[in-house]
Amino acid sequence: MQTVHDIATLRDALSPHRRAGARIALVPTMGNLHEGHLRLVDEARAQADVVVATLFVNPLQFAPGEDLDSYPRTLKDDQGALSARHCDLLFVPSVETLYPGGLENLSQVHVPIVSEGLCGGARRGHFDGVATVVSLLFHLVQPDIACFGEKDYQQLAVIRKLVADLHFPIQIVGVPTVRATDGLALSSRNGYLTPAERARAVAFPRALARAATAITAGQPTRDALDAARADLVQAGLTLDYLELRAPDLSALEPATSSHARLLAAVYLGATRLIDNVDVALPGADHG
Repeated sequence: MQTVHDIATLRDALSPHRRAGARIALVPTMGNLHEGHLRLVDEARAQADVVVATLFVNPLQFAPGEDLDSYPRTLKDDQGALSARHCDLLFVPSVETLYPGGLENLSQVHVPIVSEGLCGGARRGHFDGVATVVSLLFHLVQPDIACFGEKDYQQLAVIRKLVADLHFPIQIVGVPTVRATDGLALSSRNGYLTPAERARAVAFPRALARAATAITAGQPTRDALDAARADLVQAGLTLDYLELRAPDLSALEPATSSHARLLAAVYLGATRLIDNVDVALPGADHG
């Protein structure tokens, strides 16, 4: 696997593949890789001839007071993990490389509607930062496909709308959430949890799973969500949000929908965790 740090070398490395008509896949990451990230690489490898991963801790998507400075940087380990999964090229730019004019007056990309509420409500400007850096990476790599995890479901929805609205010729592939054996969604921020917090964290996916099962069985949505909130509070988690939305994150209309998405964010101490599950709605044909 080749690692490059500047834009000219990135373009030079991709040029022969592009001339040969190779199918190029992109896997954008912020590093500190776990199995969830590596499943994205596996999917990219299955669908493309050339796999490009990027590693960039993007300051645009961190609000003041968030964990930008403390976010783990584990380049050597990440390089080894990516190489073992047959990634071909790793792009590791500096902030100065991607944003040479600085951040204050940088042109940014805003994706309306789908960026609002949920994590977009709690983290103002976060998805503008995501949309901006992803647009930039799309421009630099010019991939045929790009793989993103479903754990960050709102992010995935933002990117899908971005690609549709701006006519990027890129197929966006959503890859199912990878979970630990006890059900907790894998996340780089899980490493912030103390052992006691990690033990309590399992209540998060279990509460969502119980609520999804109850809704599918016909329990009123309000009752199922209230029960999930009570479960989370009892487990010592602080709820940020818990919402049932249509799969595209628009307002849910059960009469016309067969599935919904249950999305939530919680705090354990200072650590913020997100998760979501698919919900088959009662009375619909789910085949």
